Amino acid sequence: MDAASVAFLREALSTTRWVERTREFGARLRTTRSPGGLLVVGTPEVEPWHLAAHLDDEARLSGLGQLAPTLVRWSPPPGAPAHLAVGIDRIQAARRGETLFVVAEDKAPAPLLDRVDDARRTGATILALDGGDPDLEGLAHDALAVPPDERLFTFDAAQHLVSMAAGESPRSGGRLIDRLARLAERITGPRVPD
Repeated sequence: MDAASVAFLREALSTTRWVERTREFGARLRTTRSPGGLLVVGTPEVEPWHLAAHLDDEARLSGLGQLAPTLVRWSPPPGAPAHLAVGIDRIQAARRGETLFVVAEDKAPAPLLDRVDDARRTGATILALDGGDPDLEGLAHDALAVPPDERLFTFDAAQHLVSMAAGESPRSGGRLIDRLARLAERITGPRVPD
């Protein structure tokens, strides 16, 4: 989903609570203190690599290095590139100032919940994007639940809105035109008056 599609989705959802809620949640992601300190993890069955890629794009486009995520994987394959080789044990090293962002449309398994609880005890901020899992939400400092029976809003759409909201400048309100202008300036260079 590109920026124009996300903007269209926001317009379509403007009369619902979803736009404001995803903006609030995106702002929480920006509170991570350092690049690589945003740990993104899913379930053993579903890795949130697509969301991690969008957050990486947002970090680059917005200049907010703390949004550059570390994708935490349950079973990285041998010889995987460094950015795809971070195993689940990384959660045990999570500390204050880091954010553990759990993305789980289905119920989080017990081993994931145990690791989330450990990270919370060591001072990491826990955020969850989930499908309505009370156990996971009970451990999270903030959770955005997208129930499976939600008709207007999908789990995939939530990931796109949250990642875009994370990269928004609080000053600009994240307007699409401001983001496109920043992107154009990066591509073409600064505008020089005649």
